[in-house]
Amino acid sequence: MHSVIVLDFGSQYTQLIARRIREIGIYSEIVPYNTPAEKIREHNPGAIILSGGPNSVYGEGSLHPDEAIFTLGVPMLGICYGLQVIATHFGGRVDVSPKQEFGRAKILVNRHDGAAASMLFKDVPDSDVWMSHGDKVVDMPEGFRVTASSSNSEMCAIEASGSKAALKVYGLQFHPEVQHSLYGKQLLQNFLIDIAGLTPDWSPKSFIEHQIEEIREAAGEGTVICGISGGVDSTVAAVLVSKAIGERLHCVFVDNGLLRKDEGKKVMEFLKPLGLRITLVDAEDIFLKRLKSVASPEKKRKIIGRTFIHVFEEQIHEEKFLVQGTLYPDVIESVSVKGPSETIKSHHNVGGLPKRMKLKLIEPLRELFKDEVRAVGRELGIPEEILMRHPFPGPGLAVRVLGSLTRERLDILRNADEIFIEELKKTGLYQQVWQAFSVLLPVQSVGVMGDKRTYENVLALRAVESSDGMTADWAHLPHEFLSTVSNRIINEVRGINRVAYDISSKPPATIEWE
Repeated sequence: MHSVIVLDFGSQYTQLIARRIREIGIYSEIVPYNTPAEKIREHNPGAIILSGGPNSVYGEGSLHPDEAIFTLGVPMLGICYGLQVIATHFGGRVDVSPKQEFGRAKILVNRHDGAAASMLFKDVPDSDVWMSHGDKVVDMPEGFRVTASSSNSEMCAIEASGSKAALKVYGLQFHPEVQHSLYGKQLLQNFLIDIAGLTPDWSPKSFIEHQIEEIREAAGEGTVICGISGGVDSTVAAVLVSKAIGERLHCVFVDNGLLRKDEGKKVMEFLKPLGLRITLVDAEDIFLKRLKSVASPEKKRKIIGRTFIHVFEEQIHEEKFLVQGTLYPDVIESVSVKGPSETIKSHHNVGGLPKRMKLKLIEPLRELFKDEVRAVGRELGIPEEILMRHPFPGPGLAVRVLGSLTRERLDILRNADEIFIEELKKTGLYQQVWQAFSVLLPVQSVGVMGDKRTYENVLALRAVESSDGMTADWAHLPHEFLSTVSNRIINEVRGINRVAYDISSKPPATIEWE
């Protein structure tokens, strides 16, 4: 099976490129921009895509691929910075643009007798695209031609032509992978299927088959331990690994005292039918002891990560591998895993293993978004009740109780959050939002209850709409619904006298508050 190799030059959109490719039904892999050509050849690539990135190709510290990739004879598409890399390699010139171009722009497609002059633009009209650049191609490389332009980028799309046409090298100044590029998916499809000749045969089923082979190869005859939380990610990861190695997988459910109301009991009940071998560990005391008086969200995450590993070490017997349900949004926000992308925040399950740890990682979902994980879960036969649960952060309520943690504050949040989720389900709104939760703020406010002055906690409600967690908009929940939830929380949860609703989107905010 041919794959598409995406060279990552540090764009925040790199994984979106791979995502769009998979949506077309073609398997893709992301590798660092400087991966040697021989290493790329081992992947049997049917096409190579060069991502965007924050650098300037002419600047100090600019990023360039192994030049031998241009001799592999594989169709190539450069996006934004990738276009500029291609233009520079073939003798063109890139310079700072007199006018930066960020956001929507309209492209004009070059045509011949009414049809697009380039196969890349088949069935693509003049339309809006998404730009994000401060540099542009100012001198065309020899043997290339312009196939589309914008008001600010005369060479908005270029391709090898004439004697170089056989190279099948193309470049776009805009980002076809972003939804705001109206015909972006069509462009990618034209490149991958019509130009590169690839067959769309990748699916959740083929992903599972591929991962089972990889898991078996990685684990060999060894035994594997998995931290399972009852969330979508860890459950799908556990079932997938179980399909590969069976009883050699040992799942551990750690009740760290930072879970939702009655979560431990509920999780053990709905995981039972999946046939997994699970050990329940009550570790609430040790987690809360180590988190006492800690207010910094980053310190909380690190402590929870270390403590989680500590608890795991006590459960390890002959296991050699650790399964984690890490997803790509976790990775891209935490570490520059494939290339020089910007770090936003750390995640407890990303890069958190200490050097003394003898377990090797198995992360079968590391390249997937949440909706893709759910599709894989359906293929594995996991019930919808589990698959459609809202995302829950690895550090749990520790990052939803802002400031210092106490059992009392955790219980206040649990009780309030239970009401919020209960009302969402009762009104049929639960499945209409991507994620919903409550946040206990580290501030108190004055209130009046029963003719008495109160000075108690403020609770924030958060609900967002999203498709992959990379971007999100706040959910426009009905006012009557919010009024009902607010009244119930204030009346039924002792310790809260004010409820607010978070109406910020991602970006600029993140979905979680910490």
